[in-house]
Amino acid sequence: MSPWVSRLLIANVAMFMLQYLSPGITEQLVLVPALLPVRPWTAVTYMFLHGGIGHIFFNMLALYFFGPRVEERLGGSQFLWLYFVSGISGALLSWIFTPTVGVIGASGALFGVMLAYARFWPHDRILIWGIVPVEARWLVVITTGVELFFIQPGARGGGIAHFAHLGGYAGAAAYLVWLQWRSPTKRFRTRVSKPVAADTRRWAMIDRNTVHEVNRGELDRILDKINASGLASLTPTERTFLDHFSTK
Repeated sequence: MSPWVSRLLIANVAMFMLQYLSPGITEQLVLVPALLPVRPWTAVTYMFLHGGIGHIFFNMLALYFFGPRVEERLGGSQFLWLYFVSGISGALLSWIFTPTVGVIGASGALFGVMLAYARFWPHDRILIWGIVPVEARWLVVITTGVELFFIQPGARGGGIAHFAHLGGYAGAAAYLVWLQWRSPTKRFRTRVSKPVAADTRRWAMIDRNTVHEVNRGELDRILDKINASGLASLTPTERTFLDHFSTK
């Protein structure tokens, strides 16, 4: 099991035990969305409270199955951000749509982890109740549909915080898009695919005498191509080639 998944499991179980040893703590840490302006800490603390054995068991089971692989993919700090962003997004969506309904549980955060899992391994098969195989991507689609159904007027949601779940998905989706946007790979590909003036200057300063004779012919060919057809004609491979010999 990965480090932060282990810590979150321990924290949730410890808090669950504390709820029974000191029942008043639940009242202090539960999320009542309308009270967020005066009790802002509850946007985080509600994630560590649970309403019974079944509630915490299934939430921690989801964390155990989905969490480690997502943490290994993202790294510890980004996984932790994903977890809390998802949970806090669930609190905010509940604030908008169900401001007076108390909310407890890690489900919003775990829906975010599940979305990340489906994003990275969409075709992995998840066994529902250990029997029914469902691809991770379809599991997200199905659970989203179920949540949307139960928030309809007249639908009986069984006391489940559906908006917290949907908020978890929304927060995780936004966070993953942000991670992709700021990733070094994304920035590199953008720079390589769109030459700028600084790149042109660097390439023009390449000293042909420092380039091995094996590569001089290719260098001349690419520079001639720029003169004949312009920068837009270069392929990503050709731009990478020029970058290799230019002064950074």
